[in-house]
Amino acid sequence: MPRGSSSKRERQYEHIKKGAEERGESTGRAKEIASRTVNKERARSGESKTASRTSKQDMSSGKRGGQRSGQGSQGPTYDQLYEEAKRRNIHGRSDMNKSELRRALGK
Repeated sequence: MPRGSSSKRERQYEHIKKGAEERGESTGRAKEIASRTVNKERARSGESKTASRTSKQDMSSGKRGGQRSGQGSQGPTYDQLYEEAKRRNIHGRSDMNKSELRRALGK
């Protein structure tokens, strides 16, 4: 967290990091997700010195709530499908490509 962050942003960072770790993200990736999310929220609310136009104009991460996750033109990514197959303990998943994983998961 940047110096001078409010206690609210500290709590938000920890909450997001914990949630990402519970979803199976590595500690490093969870920290990255939390940092990016909190920094974007700081930029949107005018708490940071610099902010990109997209940070200011895009909908807030809380409102978005994963609306865009895995909904691109090709659906979920290979990694997202693989992780779901891993959770469901699908045999042979490491040898499957994206379309095979999708079929095995019934998507």
